[in-house]
Amino acid sequence: MINRYSRLIKFIVVGVINTFNYYFVYLLLLKVLNISYLPSHLTGFVASFIVSYFLNCYFVYKVSPTLKKFIQFPLTQIVNMGIQTLLLFIFVELLHIDKVYAPFPALIFTIPITYLVTTYILTKE
Repeated sequence: MINRYSRLIKFIVVGVINTFNYYFVYLLLLKVLNISYLPSHLTGFVASFIVSYFLNCYFVYKVSPTLKKFIQFPLTQIVNMGIQTLLLFIFVELLHIDKVYAPFPALIFTIPITYLVTTYILTKE
């Protein structure tokens, strides 16, 4: 039980790191390169996804990264990305939340789903 809580805490730490990675790329593209918020979001998502795979393998789950797991790992993010993108659109277009801040509430909604799917893919638990 303690191991699962420890792993969940590590997962959240990796999530925070990934959020900063994502947000850095998102703002760089959005504010510095003047790219629209949706392409900026998707690019930031892909960049943080790659970092996430390796951090989750080495730090959270302590498994060796393999090509098979790397290919399966996007399954952990397909639903995540779809929900985040839909929520980002809703927050910006319908609720008029500033596009600079709108990604944060979208991320919070997807954490539990992502943890469960990631745990299954990387450990088959």
